Amino acid sequence: MSELATVRIAPNNPIFDLPVIVGIEEGLFKAVGLDVAFVATYDDREQDQADTPYMNRLKENLFDSGGADSYNVCEWASIDRLERGERSGNIAALRASVAAQAILTFDEAIQTPRDMVDVPVYVQVSTGSHFTTIQMLESAIGAEHVNIAQGGLPQARYAGLKSGAHQAATVMEPFISLGLKEGAHIVAASFYRGGEVVSPNLTPEQRKSYYDTENLAVDMINADFYKYAHHITAHAKGALQPEELSRAFVRFKHVDYYDETLFTRAYEWLKDRGMADGSTTHENLVVS
Repeated sequence: MSELATVRIAPNNPIFDLPVIVGIEEGLFKAVGLDVAFVATYDDREQDQADTPYMNRLKENLFDSGGADSYNVCEWASIDRLERGERSGNIAALRASVAAQAILTFDEAIQTPRDMVDVPVYVQVSTGSHFTTIQMLESAIGAEHVNIAQGGLPQARYAGLKSGAHQAATVMEPFISLGLKEGAHIVAASFYRGGEVVSPNLTPEQRKSYYDTENLAVDMINADFYKYAHHITAHAKGALQPEELSRAFVRFKHVDYYDETLFTRAYEWLKDRGMADGSTTHENLVVS
């Protein structure tokens, strides 16, 4: 590492941020001379509303304004945010969290994706819940019958599902485990990665040190998952205990650097659905 680096992180969801949380909590970053800290709390993040324009959400706004050096979002959104954002950046890696988004319902009439014709499914627009829902349903019922509804953050979507206001919603952990505990069932589920968006002021040496340390945190999580599971279940506000969190819907692995083949596949998928304008290239976005 060429110099001491301060890395400011904009929070996502703890299920995606857990390796960073553990790296800070266990002093792993400090041990290699990195000053890593979140620049906002998860309570701050929960101020985002369902109708908040996605480029004005906390993590995107913090990065665009220079208040954060890095944040993670789903792979497709990492491309989208850099294409539409006001600040240059790079997708430096695929994040260490491999998580599921699952379409949940309490409705016994809905059992498989083929039962979802024209049924509103609540997501947070332009995030992993949105993109994975399209992928889970398009091949089963056709794009014209996929009915996307804006439901905001995961806890809001689950609250709407439980109250009966939403017939179906796509959520990640801890709300998959909580839903199953409370009688919901899974219609479909899909695992996906996310992109680690970083500012260009971090040197290659600093990025390598950061990700090497994040990988050490992954090893600690995999060695004793339930030591750290409380960070994920905290979003359930006491309705789900750490030991009730299933291991089936989240796993952690070392980060992978983002290669051109993966980028091209994701970008073409976005373009085909009118979610990208075609002006961006692999070289614009990705750190080699």
